[in-house]
Amino acid sequence: MAAENEQQRKSSAVSDMGAWAMNVISSVGIIMANKQLMSSSGFSFSFATTLTGFHFALTALVGFVSNATGLSASKHVPLWELIWFSIVANVSIAAMNFSLMLNSVGFYQISKLSMIPVVCVMEWILHSKRYSREVKVSVVVVVVGVGICTVTDVKVNAKGFICACVAIFSSSLQQILIGSLQKKYSIGSFELLSKTAPIQALSLLVAGPFVDYLLSGKFILNYNMSSGCFVFILLSCALAVFCNISQYLCIGRFSAVSFQVIGHMKTVCILTLGWLLFDSAMTFKNVSGMFVAIVGMVIYSWAMELEKRSNLAAKALNSVKHSLTEEEFQLLKEGVETTESKDVELGGYTKA
Repeated sequence: MAAENEQQRKSSAVSDMGAWAMNVISSVGIIMANKQLMSSSGFSFSFATTLTGFHFALTALVGFVSNATGLSASKHVPLWELIWFSIVANVSIAAMNFSLMLNSVGFYQISKLSMIPVVCVMEWILHSKRYSREVKVSVVVVVVGVGICTVTDVKVNAKGFICACVAIFSSSLQQILIGSLQKKYSIGSFELLSKTAPIQALSLLVAGPFVDYLLSGKFILNYNMSSGCFVFILLSCALAVFCNISQYLCIGRFSAVSFQVIGHMKTVCILTLGWLLFDSAMTFKNVSGMFVAIVGMVIYSWAMELEKRSNLAAKALNSVKHSLTEEEFQLLKEGVETTESKDVELGGYTKA
């Protein structure tokens, strides 16, 4: 029995690492592809919201094919919950884009960093979730480290501040909803994504061109599409499928806070790849910030492992307690205490 539990624990750990790796690799890949797609030195495709609609359209198509071929099962989730989630998710996407347009890069990065404490507070309010001191310390270290290596100029204006607040709140709520919907309806990450992706795709493809026009002053129908641009759009969409699946998978297996920590690991990877591939400047400030962030992530992993072991020990104790009568449990407890006192006395006698 113990060997079987150990095997399950190792298998779960491998699956966890696979989910983390898929999210980091696909997210970093999609950012690199989008950088080439949207930058002035690339294809100048400045229609981020519509592109996100393309991402969800391909994700919805993959989900439809998977359900039709029997590779995944479809479970019932009330339509109003799916629509509510899609509204929150789409507001998050639009608000993030407007925040980036209206604020300085430095303030935009600070707003993204503030999502971890906001998620913690929201989970405490909505689900009465509490965090250990070690987890809190590690989160602070990660935020400080990423702040050091990403925050530069910080300029604030009223419209940008409002957009940033809406983006932080909606993004945090979206990530919490992913986990809570999976638990509430006992639905897998891919099954939930298959249900939300079509609604998000349809709404973003309808509203996206107008949002992009407000952001860039350009309309997508006037864009001169090249074959190279089309290939990069397909690449971006393919990577987005893996990115979306792994996001739902990570939040379902871990938590919204853990997903935020993974996000900052991606920031470190992007800065490193930018330096290696695009000759981006790498200063002592960047390197020291990344080092602090990585230390924080290591501490976070250790703190979460401690928390997991503590929870398992508590569940095992409750299981034993419920399997025994109250009288048997008290006798067992008294026996342990008597043995401990005898061991102390014996140790004292031998020492003398």
